[in-house]
Amino acid sequence: MATEYFDVLIIGAGLSGIGAACHLKKELPHKTFAILEGRNASGGTWDLFRYPGIRSDSDMFTLGYEFKPWNNKKGIADGADIRNYIREAAAENNVEPHIRYQQKVTAARFNSSTSLWTVDVQQADGSTKEYSCHFLLSCTGYYSYEEGFTPEFAGRDDFNGQVIHPQFWPENLDYQNKKVVVIGSGATAVTLVPAMTDKAAHITMLQRSPSYVLTVPQQDAMVKVLRALLPQKWAYRIIRGRNVSITLGLFRFCKGFPNAARKLLQWTVKKQLPAGFDMQHFTPKYNPWDERLCAVPEGDMFKAISAGKASVVTDHIDRFVENGILLKSGKTLEADIIITATGLKVQMLGKMQVSVDGQPFVPNQSMSYRGVMFENLPNMGMVFGYTNASWTLKADLISSYVCRLLQHMDEKGVRQVTPRNHNAGIKRLPFINMQSGYIARVKDQIPQQGDERPWKLYQNYFLDMTLLKLASLDDPSLEYSNPVSRGRNQPSEAV
Repeated sequence: MATEYFDVLIIGAGLSGIGAACHLKKELPHKTFAILEGRNASGGTWDLFRYPGIRSDSDMFTLGYEFKPWNNKKGIADGADIRNYIREAAAENNVEPHIRYQQKVTAARFNSSTSLWTVDVQQADGSTKEYSCHFLLSCTGYYSYEEGFTPEFAGRDDFNGQVIHPQFWPENLDYQNKKVVVIGSGATAVTLVPAMTDKAAHITMLQRSPSYVLTVPQQDAMVKVLRALLPQKWAYRIIRGRNVSITLGLFRFCKGFPNAARKLLQWTVKKQLPAGFDMQHFTPKYNPWDERLCAVPEGDMFKAISAGKASVVTDHIDRFVENGILLKSGKTLEADIIITATGLKVQMLGKMQVSVDGQPFVPNQSMSYRGVMFENLPNMGMVFGYTNASWTLKADLISSYVCRLLQHMDEKGVRQVTPRNHNAGIKRLPFINMQSGYIARVKDQIPQQGDERPWKLYQNYFLDMTLLKLASLDDPSLEYSNPVSRGRNQPSEAV
């Protein structure tokens, strides 16, 4: 089997993978690279999800790339606009020719005697192919494209209507004058509810427990002024910096003063709802930012409730019945269509099997180095964005850091870099410190972080910008080496 070689292989042609490729093009134009994409189209999440109202829950001035201004008038963009933006970035940077579609990565094996990764790929026709590379960058996101998360509902087969998961939305679904129940209270649910009121007879959001919901503006007056006065690039940078500061400030306020934050968030919701509305439906039991806040542009969710087109029920499901859902309270929610907006199935590294010199790499036994690489895993990075801000803010920083690291390795004349922990007393913590159900379900599968640098994750863009752009690459925690001829149990030559 012929093995095709590239200096860098990027796995995934979504927001992160296209962004990483653009950084490589700009910062290391002499490096060869390819993007391996399992599907037949680029765009990742923003091409996969096609349910009504699909949109970002972060503003596009921070979800957009640092190198490509967002020029659309909408601050909160829909899925099609984001997909087009990603593809524009690929076209403008001549990235498209580097994408290999329908190339699903199943395994990656590192050989320290050659300092090369060998990547196994399943192709569309079922055949397999091998690629090799010097550095491997996973841009696969954090969830499975093959299946979403849906709990087992008793009596599901008794229901006479359609049951749909938003990740697999049927094309041309007819919900005209239908009674719709959306199970869930997260970002997908609060997007679907107002979006489907255009045709549905009525739509009900059924939640086991409430989430914090925050109204955000669809258009920003400051954006219009700055765009009229300044070049697009400068206007974008100023708005981006301001929005990052606002988001970080809100996060710190919520974490530092949870009671005050809860009261403020509840007040903003209450004033948008009809008089006498039962606020238990928007009163979570947890503190703000223990789970991610849900954003609703211009309060569209609250407008739908106020207009009588949508309602919220907080209860537990007993079972599905012929005409809807029987609740633990004894009430039946009638439905023609039930949508299970119950979350994603989290997986790390695209579920590929990773090994080093024949030994399997186990993510939950390894700490993340600066949120970029993994302890004891050579020549490999992972793009994983923020949980308290826009994903792309961190993705851009990671991509630039990887480029800087590869350049540094070339200058040192080395082919291998491996993060090593020399602090036996470091405390190991969860990689993602959130209480969300989709994280709790896989807490034993995701990597760790430490309680000290460089193993600690800060969820702070301005601090990460300093650490990843300016920190020395001659860090004692980074072991640089070159492959040598060696016996089975002999280490490679460290530099």
